Amino acid sequence: MGDPKFPRRSFDTPSHPWQGERIKEEALLVKEYGLKNKKELWKAKTVLRNLRKQSRELQARLRTGEHQAKMETDNLLHKCARIGLLPMEGTRLDDVLGLPDVALLERRLQTVVYQKGMASTMGQARQFIVHGHVCIEDQKVTIPGYIVTRDDEDKIVINPRSPIADEMHPLKQAQREVTEARAQREEAAEFKKEMGKKKFVKHVPKDVEAAVEDVEDVPEEKPTEEVE
Repeated sequence: MGDPKFPRRSFDTPSHPWQGERIKEEALLVKEYGLKNKKELWKAKTVLRNLRKQSRELQARLRTGEHQAKMETDNLLHKCARIGLLPMEGTRLDDVLGLPDVALLERRLQTVVYQKGMASTMGQARQFIVHGHVCIEDQKVTIPGYIVTRDDEDKIVINPRSPIADEMHPLKQAQREVTEARAQREEAAEFKKEMGKKKFVKHVPKDVEAAVEDVEDVPEEKPTEEVE
């Protein structure tokens, strides 16, 4: 078991320390999800790596018709569904292999608090959690990396004893403004995306229109030019 003062490392480090593309990708993820350091990212990747490894082993054991493998498969799929990595029904072991590297980062308490609009930024969400301003039902949780289950997701609230719970607190007004601005940006991006799919028709100049009318056997519809 080892010395309890020196626990075994719970994550795997990259196989090679100097890889430019990997370092840039990790730096972007650390910034995007408000992580303290890369260790938190490596922990999440290690958990997903272990789930994929377990899925591959179960697929090999299922081919032999092992009954215990069927039970472990059900438990694995139920576990992934319970923490929100997979849908509750209609999943297979291949779905576990297809999980992206950021799947577990999306289920961290810090990310869920930010997505629910309780904080203006990822950094503020982490601060609220560490300082005890966030509760899951009646239990205060101070761990930003806590994995939120489907049952706990709707129970996340601001601690009623926290001063932030007061609607007159300055942070409440700032959060509302940030939420409204975020909604406007998303609406504008969606509108731009929809407009990009449509085709526009250029206006036909009058001289071209008159010249076309003088030509015999011209279709009744006026020629138009589609623009991508």
